[in-house]
Amino acid sequence: MWRDRISGQATPSQNRNPSLPRRSSSQLSRAPGAGPGPGGPYNNRPGGGARTSSTPLLLSPNDSTASLPGTTPAPNGLGLRQASGGQRTRPAVVPDPLEVLNGIIGKEQPQKDLPQLLDEQYTRPDELVETIDFNGLSLEQFVNKSDPPPIRRSPSSDVNAQTIQQFEQERDKFEELHTSITGCDDVSRSVEMYLNDFSNELGAVSAEIETLQTRSTQLNAMLENRRNVERLLGPAVEEISISPKAVRTIADGPMDENWVRALNEIDARTAGIEAKASSSSGFKAIEDVRPLLVNVKDRAIERIRDYLVSQIRAIRSPNINVQIIQQQRLVKFKDLFSYLFKAHPKLAGEISQAYINTMRWYYTSNFTRYVQALDKVKVYPSDRNEVLGGDSHGSRGSSILQSGRAGSAAHDPFSLGRRIDVLRNGNQQALSSYLAEEDHSYHGIETPFRNFNVALVDNLSAEYSFLSEFFPPMTFHQISRMATDIFEQSFTIGSNLTKKLIENTTDSLGVLMCVRLNQHSAFELQRRKVPVADSYVNGINMQLWPRFQVIMDLHGESLKRVGSNTGRSAVSALSIAGGDDLKNSSAPHFLTQRFGQLMHGILVLSSDAGDDEPVSNSLARLRTEFDTLLAKLSRNGTDAKRRERFLFNNYSLILTIISVSCSKSTNFAGNADQSPGYPRQISSGAATAFGRDVEEL
Repeated sequence: MWRDRISGQATPSQNRNPSLPRRSSSQLSRAPGAGPGPGGPYNNRPGGGARTSSTPLLLSPNDSTASLPGTTPAPNGLGLRQASGGQRTRPAVVPDPLEVLNGIIGKEQPQKDLPQLLDEQYTRPDELVETIDFNGLSLEQFVNKSDPPPIRRSPSSDVNAQTIQQFEQERDKFEELHTSITGCDDVSRSVEMYLNDFSNELGAVSAEIETLQTRSTQLNAMLENRRNVERLLGPAVEEISISPKAVRTIADGPMDENWVRALNEIDARTAGIEAKASSSSGFKAIEDVRPLLVNVKDRAIERIRDYLVSQIRAIRSPNINVQIIQQQRLVKFKDLFSYLFKAHPKLAGEISQAYINTMRWYYTSNFTRYVQALDKVKVYPSDRNEVLGGDSHGSRGSSILQSGRAGSAAHDPFSLGRRIDVLRNGNQQALSSYLAEEDHSYHGIETPFRNFNVALVDNLSAEYSFLSEFFPPMTFHQISRMATDIFEQSFTIGSNLTKKLIENTTDSLGVLMCVRLNQHSAFELQRRKVPVADSYVNGINMQLWPRFQVIMDLHGESLKRVGSNTGRSAVSALSIAGGDDLKNSSAPHFLTQRFGQLMHGILVLSSDAGDDEPVSNSLARLRTEFDTLLAKLSRNGTDAKRRERFLFNNYSLILTIISVSCSKSTNFAGNADQSPGYPRQISSGAATAFGRDVEEL
């Protein structure tokens, strides 16, 4: 039993270095960390025993062979046995513990069974431990005694005791040093493990990098090949491809600027695809795209048709402003009709015809209402006595009746007066229906004629401009024919209004003013480059000029009728004061005043007329009849000198009126230069018609 206890703690003396001092038995009973075992401080001493004890402490083949001897201690200062995680094993080649104890107590044993360790001879040093007297006690009893017996020491034991005592004093330092060395060894071992792992991982990463480099090289080659292919196939694919955004916009998008841009894109791609399909260089991808393109094209045509039909239908709404629909909803999207005209000409023609029918109804209804409003404008009534040779009493009576019909309006059919303001006024706006209905003053026939034609010219110009802008695929003749179809009934309404105004009138000045207004409308249409109303203007002229000649002939016939009457009653009717005053007076006749005023008005209105007009011929006939009448009236005088004075006074009055009219007509010509459209030739034949007669007198 005693030998088993000692054998678990003791270390053979043969493993010690002979140069070290011997230790006492009290030193052998210390803690395992201080003993001579594998984990003690003597484990690091040189010799064969230290090398053999460090061999089984390697944990793995990857551990460094240069690490410190001993096993890795556990944390917090645990022993070697606890840090290793298992039971510590005794070295295979060690001395017998019994022999070691016998050597300590001084009992010699035969050395026949002592093994040879590493070819070295192990002997017990004599000076290691002195002989101890146990007094017949066991070793455990001897250790537990309070007063151990004195130990006999040799002279050299004092030195060993001092060395042991010094070692005991610095044991903690050695233990701390051992612990630090062991910790460093553990850290070095862990660093070694980390470095080994890092080396392994670095090798794996290097292999992966090589793989990635190889893969990158392959991808670069593929990318370069793709770029080469894209450089060759990109333009061809771009020409036959349509973006999904454009297709979605055409199919379901709102009708706005983006829709028009998408339509133009599809139109351009369609033209390119059709060109390639018809050429010999077409490829199979075009045949795959064409059905899809046809579907998109059909959808675009359907949406354009619905949009245009809805806008045309909106024109028929009551109180609608056509100009807003035309400018903001149709002209703004004029590319729609262009595409429809190219993609589906039949449908484009049907929509054009629907627009023509709608606008014809629109203008016809509006001009009909406008004419009804102009009918409410009060016009001076016509009288058969409003001719030069009309009876003065009848004329006064008719004036009285006229004043009764026209209220306080004073009207002289032979005086131009302020009626010329209709031509001189630079205002080109027509009278609105509301103002026409509310106007209670009297006007000449030129007022309703002017307002209707100004409104007609403005609407015709606006409509022709819209047609030219919205229907650009059509030719000039097609657009002109469309405008003519739209305004055909409106032209008829204007012709009927003109006929109604002039068919029963004897107002020659009013008819001539209508002629000038019609000429002004023609010149304005030429300036605006609207040729579709030429037939209407010519038709109005064909109504006005014959009526003007008829009225001038009525004036001449009235003078002839007055001059053909003989007897006292006729002469009395032509006198100023009645009775026989004509024989005793040389004052101008009242017919001379009428004739001069009529001549004045005609000359003013003809200041810018050409020589090819029938005005000069009508004036020549009328002058002839008036000369004949004055000659007949002058023969009624008793004295030749009185007759000459009578003729001189009448012709002087006419020249005075004409001279005033010529000066005014010159001013009017200056004003007319500011308004476009009138010719700049001035006819002087009518102005000098009576100059020769005065000179002859």
